[in-house]
Amino acid sequence: MPIKKTTRKPINKKPDKKAQAKTTDSPTVGRPSKYESVFSKQAYKLCLLGATDKDLAAFFEVDESTINNWKLEHPEFLESIKKGKVQADAEVANRLYRRAMGFKHKAVKFFQDKGEILKKEYTEIYPPDTTAAIFWLKNRQPQVWRDKQEIDHTSAGKELKRFTLNVKPDTDDQ
Repeated sequence: MPIKKTTRKPINKKPDKKAQAKTTDSPTVGRPSKYESVFSKQAYKLCLLGATDKDLAAFFEVDESTINNWKLEHPEFLESIKKGKVQADAEVANRLYRRAMGFKHKAVKFFQDKGEILKKEYTEIYPPDTTAAIFWLKNRQPQVWRDKQEIDHTSAGKELKRFTLNVKPDTDDQ
């Protein structure tokens, strides 16, 4: 008598999530993004403080490649980062320029004389800073102010003629 094979179905088996994912028409693949709309404003403020993409990744607790993906997927995030970095760089450039050129500003000093507090207004003067001026010039005009000058001592800027030298081995048979 032939043996008939039967298949049993398990009782109370949970639905297979992989099988469900294959049958649904879901456009997203992988884990959901951690990105939130408030990240744009936070990234802008962090960039004003000088944050790099690596710093942003650490703050948002993601990998730097995720920051780059967010820049591609969320244009407002990219723009906020650009604006923050440009504004911060401009402010630093302005301060460096002021330091290089020298500047003055109004200030207040407080004194105590026989228990009485006295307030004295004055103008604080900062002379030009040579180091800041050199740094500014080296970065703004590197071809003129860099430390290493490249000078061609051989050709006066003209192309040299090429030649080939053939050396024959010594064939003295003595």
